[in-house]
Amino acid sequence: MEIYGRKVAVVGMGGAFPTCKNLIEFNQKLFSNQSLIRTWDQAESFGERTRSKVSGYITEEEMDLEMINSILGEIPETYIDKLNRIPAINLSTSDIGSIWAMLGALESIKMAGWENSEVQSEHTGVVVASCGSGNAILRPIWNNFFELGKKSRLGGVHGVDRTMTYREAANIGCLLKTKGVCESITSACATGLGNIGHAYRLIKYGLQERMIAGGVEATSIESFILFDSMRVVLSRGFSPQESSRPFDLNRNGFVCSFGAGIVALEEYESAKARGAKILGVIDEYFNNSDGDGDMFYPSFTGQQRLWKGLLGNNNRKPDVVKVHGTSTPAGDAIELLSVVDALGKKDFHISAPKSQFGHMLGAAGSVEFITALMMLDNQKVLPCLNSTNLNPELENFQKTDSWQGPKEPLAAFRDLLPQQTFDKEINSIACLNYGFGGTNSAILLSKDHS
Repeated sequence: MEIYGRKVAVVGMGGAFPTCKNLIEFNQKLFSNQSLIRTWDQAESFGERTRSKVSGYITEEEMDLEMINSILGEIPETYIDKLNRIPAINLSTSDIGSIWAMLGALESIKMAGWENSEVQSEHTGVVVASCGSGNAILRPIWNNFFELGKKSRLGGVHGVDRTMTYREAANIGCLLKTKGVCESITSACATGLGNIGHAYRLIKYGLQERMIAGGVEATSIESFILFDSMRVVLSRGFSPQESSRPFDLNRNGFVCSFGAGIVALEEYESAKARGAKILGVIDEYFNNSDGDGDMFYPSFTGQQRLWKGLLGNNNRKPDVVKVHGTSTPAGDAIELLSVVDALGKKDFHISAPKSQFGHMLGAAGSVEFITALMMLDNQKVLPCLNSTNLNPELENFQKTDSWQGPKEPLAAFRDLLPQQTFDKEINSIACLNYGFGGTNSAILLSKDHS
């Protein structure tokens, strides 16, 4: 078989989503134009010490989990799964995000219809990661040791496995007993999509037959505070449901949220031969770096090169562009203009899932990839909530002599940004995600027509 032409199918999905018990409820809420963002009591408890107060967060109770505290408190001795989905031995090595990842993996495999012999194979791998470094576990351990003078052993024996960089992939691999690749690819807020893209390449080039892939970001007030400390990063001053407002003139930052998105990928002909339901086909994945040396500011030329790498010379125009759309002042403007530069200003629409559930950091790309699969299935475009008013004037950077992009203001592209879900024939979707450090990722996803 010619391995370099192998197609890759998406055959399963699962995860953890704010205010939702399962994929069905997640689907229902999104396509009825609901916001999953709410006031976070934990952020509010700090009063004026934090600027932002809203989040798309998930509690342990909402996932039918219970943390059993250690004798020092705050640090988990272990977790209880009230629905008995995960064995106790696997719960004992996990932080809450790793548990979400394992639950998402189990959902994905069930939907895929893989047998144990297929899962527990050297041809099945795991590529799952998060942005965070286990801050919710590390902070109480370090506080008890450095500030309160407690002995190190009182922090428990699972501090390392609950905070190591590839803890989500490791816990999934141990739970499922996979024998193929097991690793984490971390690339800031492009992590979720990047892991799916890496898994796609492993199958495309014949290194694996099946992959569990995605991204996670566990609810963590510690991570929230780190972003809240940065200038013009987190949204503030709006009601929870109106806080995430990609491309809107009055946007002032993103909503820090949490979740998990896990998908099952399989070599296309294998999935077809066994009669699997194919949720979508990954046609291409491309990633690059801005290369301009700027850690935070988005690069128009970097995104131009991303589009060129994704589309090649085939002039394939997606029906929908699932944008990164964080609600940051600079990021949204550059992104919208780069989309228009690549595709023109008609015959496609833009969907901004963060407008409904906020920015899930390491999970953003994979959860939003799941929303793209749902758009293919429902044949509906998810909205850009709260994109009420677009700037009628040119952005400052558009007025410079060095600007080589579109010369029209964002308001000229109003029709590309629906504020409500609507029906549309959708055959292909481009998924975009970016991250600090100038990392960019893009996937072209299509409906299976065979």
